[in-house]
Amino acid sequence: MNELKKLIREVPDYPKPGILFYDLTTLLKDKKGFHTLIDLLCEHYDGHKIDIVAGIEARGFIFAPVLAYRLGAGFVPVRKPKKLPAKTASVSYALEYGTDTLEIHEDAVQRGDRVIICDDLLATGGTAVATVKLVQQLGGVVDGAAFAVELAFLNGRKKLPDLDVFSLIQYDK
Repeated sequence: MNELKKLIREVPDYPKPGILFYDLTTLLKDKKGFHTLIDLLCEHYDGHKIDIVAGIEARGFIFAPVLAYRLGAGFVPVRKPKKLPAKTASVSYALEYGTDTLEIHEDAVQRGDRVIICDDLLATGGTAVATVKLVQQLGGVVDGAAFAVELAFLNGRKKLPDLDVFSLIQYDK
């Protein structure tokens, strides 16, 4: 994973002072790095019976459809409010300062569907927890959560205690 980690650009003070942003676009543009990342992400779920991969807006849309394709599953987008055209279910969740909301089409997940949620990065876990709630609200069974990168020092994994949480690249500080 160190080879993949070397391909991630670290941008200090973005989006605000004091934040170190891990920019995956430099890894994504590297042919070998991108292929390796996708192959390893998909290999973790070989043999799992998955019906749906739910990708979280926006960068989860990069990884989730590929994972869904490789697993023979469907892809479902989880979006910010007012981005989906049909009737939606929504969940609001707390941020450090304020709240945010995620939506999913009401017919996107059927009762009993086995679902993996997928995003580019696991930080504090708020967005992932909200997505789990959305899927469960529709009757889906969340089988796991997949991330390219995990900021382990933010302890987001602890908010997903009953899930198989898989991340390829971890930052411990």
